[in-house]
Amino acid sequence: MKLAVIGSGIMGNGIAQSFAMSGHSVVLVDLSEEALQQAKVNMKNSLETLSKKQDGIEFNKVLNNIHFTTDKQKLKDAEVVVEAIIENVEAKKIIFQELDELCDAKTILASNTSSLSITEMASVTNRRDRVVGLHFFNPVPLMKLVEVTATEETSKETLAIAESLVENINKESIRVKDTPLFVVNRLLVPLICEAVYLVEEGTASPEDIDKAMKLGAHHPIGPLWLADMIGLDTMLHIQDALYTKTNDPKYRVPQLLKNMVEAGKLGRKSGKGFYEY
Repeated sequence: MKLAVIGSGIMGNGIAQSFAMSGHSVVLVDLSEEALQQAKVNMKNSLETLSKKQDGIEFNKVLNNIHFTTDKQKLKDAEVVVEAIIENVEAKKIIFQELDELCDAKTILASNTSSLSITEMASVTNRRDRVVGLHFFNPVPLMKLVEVTATEETSKETLAIAESLVENINKESIRVKDTPLFVVNRLLVPLICEAVYLVEEGTASPEDIDKAMKLGAHHPIGPLWLADMIGLDTMLHIQDALYTKTNDPKYRVPQLLKNMVEAGKLGRKSGKGFYEY
């Protein structure tokens, strides 16, 4: 298939790489040429790491399957386009409107959103039956799960193509309704934020909180280490969205999380969060 991804950040980069590793032709689009060059460097590093764990990974073959470009016109004939830009519904709606006007009528438009309404994005298009959520998890090349979100208007054919694509790239899918945070983040975000509250209250150190969940709840990694990996700014956006949608106090946002984001402590991507990198 000819696939396309808009947004060359951590998620978009990983999605494009996963598609290319399965032999698909991929167009990776970003507004910034500098961002695309960084994406290529990150992808090379990722492939090098994977090659130490998996046999048969051919760097050049994978990279040759990807066309890095700032030209949105290259998206016209893609069979599936995955949006992976910032977690802002208005920005995503602008992209979906542009894609709807630009792409072939048969093109499926997908969003990698982790928290926002697929229905709202679909509402600005003339192909609501061909809009779907494909929520990948970070790091994309390693994580097996994809949440496939259908709206009330998503066709059975679109859903079948989406699930078939997930299977084709050696991942597994679950079907979820178009509800705030879907399944994984609906469970995960409150856990992480409660861990943040424990730090804020001085109950325990980040190291001991993570150790407690690894040894006491059999989690492979701790919630605060995971928060740093996801990005504390992303966590804040997700938590804000859930609290706004539900107005449920159990989803309140820790002040410590807000303070850390304001201070530029975003986790691994900034070099400092609950841990230093």
